Amino acid sequence: MSDPPIPQANPGAGYFAQQGAIDDAIARVLESGRYVLGNETRAFEREFAAYMGCRHCVGVASGTEALVLALKALQLSPDDFVATVSHTAVATVAAIELAGAKPLLLDIDPATYTLDPAEFARALAHPPGGAKSRIAAVIPVHLYGLAADLSAILDLARRHAVRVIEDCAQSHGALLSGKRLGGFGDIAAFSFYPTKNLGAIGDGGAVTTSDPALAARLGELREYGWRERYVSHLAGMNSRLDELQAAILRPKLRRLDSDNARRQAIAGVYDDGLRGLGLRLPARRRGATHVFHQYVVRTGSRDATQASLKARGIGTNIHYPVPVHLQPAYKGRVAIGPSGLRHSERAAQEVLSLPMFPELSDAQLGRVIEAFAAR
Repeated sequence: MSDPPIPQANPGAGYFAQQGAIDDAIARVLESGRYVLGNETRAFEREFAAYMGCRHCVGVASGTEALVLALKALQLSPDDFVATVSHTAVATVAAIELAGAKPLLLDIDPATYTLDPAEFARALAHPPGGAKSRIAAVIPVHLYGLAADLSAILDLARRHAVRVIEDCAQSHGALLSGKRLGGFGDIAAFSFYPTKNLGAIGDGGAVTTSDPALAARLGELREYGWRERYVSHLAGMNSRLDELQAAILRPKLRRLDSDNARRQAIAGVYDDGLRGLGLRLPARRRGATHVFHQYVVRTGSRDATQASLKARGIGTNIHYPVPVHLQPAYKGRVAIGPSGLRHSERAAQEVLSLPMFPELSDAQLGRVIEAFAAR
């Protein structure tokens, strides 16, 4: 009998690993009779802020809306540009437009897949639309679990009065110079989509900041701009982390560091087993702790490799197959940095995400490596 297929991600395994604690959390919420913005959400916000080393956390309905609300809290104007990358989940760029600003897409460093500070510098020197246009904010995406080059990006941003929103959707628990990602910029956005390093059982998100004024504005924006119930002082929206997801995230947060350690161990096995097989393996950044939301290899024969692995029962994925600027909804209408996006376009043709989740067994890892060797 053949071995069962190995999925690329497996959020169900995360539930079964903590089934008792999660079931207890769900029962606690159901029995409480309070299902939106109650004690569980407030407790999770305190616990996540403490874990992050930030003063404030505001729970919201999704990672996309975390970015939207972070941008709205900064009070950008409709003429403002927000610089970010094209090699990212489309949510990063969609959020900029949903917040009423203009995306400016810049190229990546091909080794780390994160925003190239040199491209950011060129864009600041040559903004889209000429000298009268303004890059008001930048969103460095900590892609696949690895920090963007924040030292260089923050230096440029501070010199040009540009606000910094960290996109931490894939970097829960990751460190740079001993400090958690999400605590470097003005504000940070997190997703708790089920496959994330810290995943809910449904959608959820959060925004973190140490600025009390931004935190207060976020708290109003996520609930119609209310300061007192039914009276809107700001033009807000409905984006509330529900009590069930908050309760589920609390025990999961307590295991985040050990789950990340397992991801790092899996990555080490992949490194050893795949070296010498004609693949470009994931880079690390000096001083940064990679938490491997994804383990992404590169190969010029990506599609053939993916098909070969599928035939052997190995699930893979492509993060991401089409850069945002080439997708039908955005092609030809979003601003692009002065050097173009050649590294982003090439990465999209070559990247492949291997099975990566904390419950992946050593035997399954061996099968993945054997499948690569046999392809």
